[in-house]
Amino acid sequence: MTRVERFTGVAAEWDAFGARFPGWTHFHRHAWLDVLRRVHGHECLALAARDDAGALAGILPLVQVKSALFGHYLVSMPFLNYGGPLGTGEGVRALASEAVRLADERGAKLLELRSRVELPLDLPVSHRKITVVLDLVPGDPDKVFNGFKAKLRSQVRKPQKEGVEIRFGADQVEPFYEVFAQHMRDLGTPAQPLSLFRGIARTFPDDAWFGVAWHQGRPVACGCGFVWKKEFEMTWASSLVSAAAVAPNMGLYWAFMERATQQGLEVFNFGRCTEGSGTHRFKKQWGSRDEPLWWYQHTRAGVAAATPSPDDGAYSWGPRLWRHLPVPIATIVGPRIVRYIP
Repeated sequence: MTRVERFTGVAAEWDAFGARFPGWTHFHRHAWLDVLRRVHGHECLALAARDDAGALAGILPLVQVKSALFGHYLVSMPFLNYGGPLGTGEGVRALASEAVRLADERGAKLLELRSRVELPLDLPVSHRKITVVLDLVPGDPDKVFNGFKAKLRSQVRKPQKEGVEIRFGADQVEPFYEVFAQHMRDLGTPAQPLSLFRGIARTFPDDAWFGVAWHQGRPVACGCGFVWKKEFEMTWASSLVSAAAVAPNMGLYWAFMERATQQGLEVFNFGRCTEGSGTHRFKKQWGSRDEPLWWYQHTRAGVAAATPSPDDGAYSWGPRLWRHLPVPIATIVGPRIVRYIP
């Protein structure tokens, strides 16, 4: 008989167990719960399934995001692309059942378990988001580059010819955020706080990569992503409209791919997007392929639901208003809003 309880072991035990199963991602790491708790103040639940002998049979990081404006959600993992239960079939089912029970007990509008892979669950699943991946040639960036179409190679070379320089390291967090905050304001979307990215750099010094494209002494494009197993995912990326003429984002993406290849990684993951969107088209031009995401959902009323989005007519006014805010004001106010938009 599998039982579900709050995890009280050490983070290393949690991480080592999860890494044994398909669908394990960086965002399943136990330390993410600490990061989100410190930065956003949300209640973070580390649920564990254990078998009759007390051995781990499953893990589930779960976060409660609750506000009067946007509603009440239980998500694994909010603000990120993946989460969901990992473990044996019985362990995964037991964890999902407990998550459903908690969602109903707490009156959550939506429970969403964001899995990278299909799970043995009898829950409605949403494929509204996909991820886009490119196979690399470990240790041979030249072979990856030469596999691009001629037009794409030319676009990657352009920022290099224009004097764009790519810098990596934890010292790039602040310039990263300078570009990120401006870009998000321009999109009409509240930005995550600088404290989140400082916390990420501090908590994951070896596998969180911050890269910034510099041109004429100022940051003009940026990216932040994570390494797990043989994969790198670009989780956040931004570029300034004012620098579009030198195409810094093309040089930035290639610099991340080149670094991943040099470090022996096998997959470059462009991160989630909506199929058919402009972002999707940008990611596809690299010769990449689509992969569906499996976001399992439960609502008390049994009707379809989703986390808040500017595509939802109820919130479409938000981006129109946000684009007109001065960047300093948007940067101050945005984190107070976005913490409730999982």
